[in-house]
Order: sequence, then C-alpha cells, then structure tokens
Amino acid sequence: MALRLTLKPNEKIVINGCVIRNADRRQTLTIENYADVVRGVDLLDDGDAATPVKKVYFFIQSALLRPEIRDDLRPVIQKSLAELVPIFNEQIAGHIFEAANHVSAANYYKAMRSLREVMRYEDELLTLLRARNDTVEAAE
Repeated sequence: MALRLTLKPNEKIVINGCVIRNADRRQTLTIENYADVVRGVDLLDDGDAATPVKKVYFFIQSALLRPEIRDDLRPVIQKSLAELVPIFNEQIAGHIFEAANHVSAANYYKAMRSLREVMRYEDELLTLLRARNDTVEAAE
C-alpha cells in the first residue's frame, strides 16, 4: 500500500536520509515502496535531546536517518529504554515497551511515535518540578 503525504508550505521531510523541503504551496506526495520517512516536525535537534526520554528518542531518530549505524545503536537504544521503565508508572511504561518492540522489529518510526506520549508526560513532570522548585525558592 502506498503512503500519501500532504505537505504544508515549506514543510520538510526526510526520506531515506534525504532532506526534502516543500515549496510555497501545499503538495501531495505518494511513496509507492518501502522507505524510511519522517516529517521534519517529528525530528529533534541534537541540543533538544536534554532529558532521558528525549535522548533515547534522538538515538532512535538517528537509527532511522542513518541505516549504517543501526546495528551499533540498537543495543544502546534497548538498554536506554530498559533503564526508563522503572522510572515511570505502568501506563507510561507500556509505551516504552512498545517502543522497544518496534526497535527490535527495526521499525524506528513507530518506535519514535510510541515515545511521543512518554515525552509529553516527562515534560509535564519536569514542568511540575520546576514550579515546585520555584515555589520553594520564593518561600525561602
């Protein structure tokens, strides 16, 4: 089955490591065979990978974008995912297990997608922690 992507003006995607940027009008692409595809909005910059979950996401993203390093990254990703499991509640840990299964099956895009909910939860926790720290500092 073909993959149809509708690109917004100036949106970028990466197909098999090749960065493609759309022109100034909405366009639809049809990819008719298997390819590693990821939208630019789903990519993290190296500097954005500053939390434990985002670091693992970045490793998975790197494996998706650079097939030549996948074999080296797979054990690093699996170990990093395993280290995250005891930190989170059961529901969030389920997403981590799902990501690990996708990595084992070499489906890196689905692994990234599985970690999005974990990243959102991590961001919420960090926001609460910062607010708590700000309150404590203000009280002192």
